[in-house]
Amino acid sequence: MSVSEAAPVILVSSRSKEINKEQTAAESTPDPKPKKKICCACPDTKRLRDECIVEHGEDACTKWIEAHRQCLRSEGFKI
Repeated sequence: MSVSEAAPVILVSSRSKEINKEQTAAESTPDPKPKKKICCACPDTKRLRDECIVEHGEDACTKWIEAHRQCLRSEGFKI
């Protein structure tokens, strides 16, 4: 078999595998469409997150950032 007849090699990065898994999971579980705009959803966690970031910086507020993300997900947003 010559070089020109060799089968093509397809390289797949681990990140592209993760993206494919996320897409498959998102497609298989139909989430309800968000009823609000993202800016108006979860005002309590948004306020706590924003206050923490202003006072302490983003690195110190991962707890509040993640809480806000969880709230947004529960409202139907894909974050």
